[in-house]
Formats: sequence, C-alpha cells, structure tokens
Amino acid sequence: MEQKNKKVTILLWVIAFIITIFSAYYQRVTGPTYPLSGSIKFQGKDILYKLDRSGSSNENSSVKLEVLDDSIKGVLLWRRNKTNDDLSRVEMTNEKGVLTGELPKQPPAGKLQYFIRLIGGNMEINVPTEPVVIRFKGDIPMWALLPHIIFMFLAMLLSIRAGVEIFRKEPDLKKFAYWAMGLLTVGGLIFGPLVEKYAFGQYWTGVPFGFDLTDNKTLIAWIVWIAAIVMIYRSKKPKYWVLGAALVTIAVFLIPHSVLGS
Repeated sequence: MEQKNKKVTILLWVIAFIITIFSAYYQRVTGPTYPLSGSIKFQGKDILYKLDRSGSSNENSSVKLEVLDDSIKGVLLWRRNKTNDDLSRVEMTNEKGVLTGELPKQPPAGKLQYFIRLIGGNMEINVPTEPVVIRFKGDIPMWALLPHIIFMFLAMLLSIRAGVEIFRKEPDLKKFAYWAMGLLTVGGLIFGPLVEKYAFGQYWTGVPFGFDLTDNKTLIAWIVWIAAIVMIYRSKKPKYWVLGAALVTIAVFLIPHSVLGS
C-alpha cells in the first residue's frame, strides 16, 4: 500500500508539472510583448522576420532584418502608438544582407508602432503588413525579478497540485491549498508590485486603481484561494472548492502578461 501511495504521489506531481510547463509556455508565446515572427516574399525570396515588441527605456531598440541581398534597401518607419503623429523615417544600413535600424527609447510604459519598408528594384513592400507595437519598460533588478518568476511558477505548480490531490481517497487539501495561497501572496502581491514599480513606475494598476489584467488576474486567483481555504473548514465537500480554485488559477494564468496593461 505504501509503495502504491508513493507511485500515486509521483504521478500527481508529474501531471501538475506538465500542466504548469504547458501553461507557462502558452502564456509566454501568446503575450503581446513576445517577438512577432513571420515571413514575407520579396523579389522571389522568402524573408523571415522576428521583430521585438518589448524594449528597454534605458537604450534605443535595435531592429534587424535579414534580407540576404546587399542591394535591398530598408526604411524603418515609426510613430507613437495610438497617435496621428507623422511617421518618422530611419534609413537602415545594409551590411552583408542584414538591415539594421534603431527606434528611440521611450519612457516606461511608452509605446511605438513601427514597420520596415523594403525597397529593391521597382518593388516596395512593408514588413510586416500591419505595424508592430513595441512597449518600453525600465530595467528590473534580478533580486526582484527572479523571486517573482520563481514564486509565481511555484504558485501555479502548487495550485495545480492541489487540484489533482482531490483524486486521492484521503486528500491532504489543507497543505497544498495553504502552499498555493502563500506562494501566490509572495510572488504576486509582494514581488509582483516591486517588479511593476521598476518596469512601469507604479506598484499596482489593477482594481481599484485601474484595469491592468496582469494585476487583476493575480488578485482574482488570490481571492479564490482564500475562499477555497475557508471552505475547506466549512464545506462538506471541500475538494470541489479546491478543484475550482485550481481551475480558476489555470484559466487566469493562461491569459498572457500585459494584455490591457500599461
């Protein structure tokens, strides 16, 4: 029996870890600050691009595009996001088939929209077809960023582990629920605001001060776990509350960072 329980424990941890890794990866690659990748055909060649959507407020942001042809010219065009400003032009250098230009640094939370105009022979084309939006942020010290990432990852892992714990005959709901709530408190409500302060100059932009989805989803997950812990003591079927809290946590953390953000 002890050997069987050990195998079940390992299996539940593996399941929780796999779901956590998948969720973190999905959140990362679907976020609005993840580089925009794609391809476009120009003069019979497939040109691949990967354009940044996040930059540092402390330095200009370099934009590069490999065109595989020394004769192709490029112009980097940009304006402040959501404005009617005239497009600014930056002539890109072409060195060994790689076009390079720079976007000017912006204050924290400042945004620019930009695209590259390729010129070759009698052809001109915009890359990409719709402007890319890049958001700038302040540099975040590792003493704040690293604990935030670690604690939030562990909070997600323990939340899911609490959810799958209900499949045991005698689940230890209290232990995992308290761990999930505690890690979420440290990672999301202590280090989270510190990271946001360094990045965008404010500690909290969610309810009641704003509608930042990153802050609000953290708050929702925290409240749900508080409710789940209360119902562990009060409900006749606490496992459903824990499972519900785990599912809500997965749902809110699948929402990419920075959606409706600064």
